[in-house]
Amino acid sequence: MLTVDFARFDLQPGHRLLDLGCGGGRHAFEALRRGATVIALDYAFDELRSVRGVMGAMADVGEIAPGVTGGVVNGDALALPFADGTFDRIIASEVLEHIWADELAIAELVRVLRPGGRLAVTVPSAMPERLCWALDTNYHDTPGGHIRIYRQRDLETKLARGGVALRGAHRAHALHSPYWWVKCAVGVSNDGAWPVRKYREFLEWQIVQQPEWVGSVDRALNPVLGKSLVVYTEKSPA
Repeated sequence: MLTVDFARFDLQPGHRLLDLGCGGGRHAFEALRRGATVIALDYAFDELRSVRGVMGAMADVGEIAPGVTGGVVNGDALALPFADGTFDRIIASEVLEHIWADELAIAELVRVLRPGGRLAVTVPSAMPERLCWALDTNYHDTPGGHIRIYRQRDLETKLARGGVALRGAHRAHALHSPYWWVKCAVGVSNDGAWPVRKYREFLEWQIVQQPEWVGSVDRALNPVLGKSLVVYTEKSPA
């Protein structure tokens, strides 16, 4: 399930895209399907091995057009191993809330983005996130956990200060917020709890079947309950 709206992001065939903190690779895979040259970067080797395997499988079954390439890089968001202006598009989805020096990470993202390129950043929305923090301290007080809650204006201010112009925002995944509230209410690590399992089954069903009525409910609730805040930006042309 994608968080970034690719139509709004205006990703075109032939664009060079960086998926920073790629995780399982969902945005990287969609970019490959759309004809972009993709670099998926993460700090975790296990994630990268999985992403590279899926990219290979996509190529084998013809899900990627001939000539379209993708690769993985192990790297640090605070010192990206790329030259200035390398990428046409960059996605940083659910990454900045894990990084102490978030403004340094933003500066690095802007540095490797070409003039006129676009950067999409997603973070957990403030209201759903505050409730998760209140229900279970282990949600955030753990190695690799979330270290801050972003209000929209705070994130937008940091992005603008980093050197990009704001090009809109929205919220996504409203139906995921109650799932995390349930997890935190029973203990965020208690994945075997009955309500957690049942809600996860519902979300998996939604992702696979994509029933329109569920999608309509999700979209209607997004402005209030959306689990993720998505901000779109653009670097000024040279």
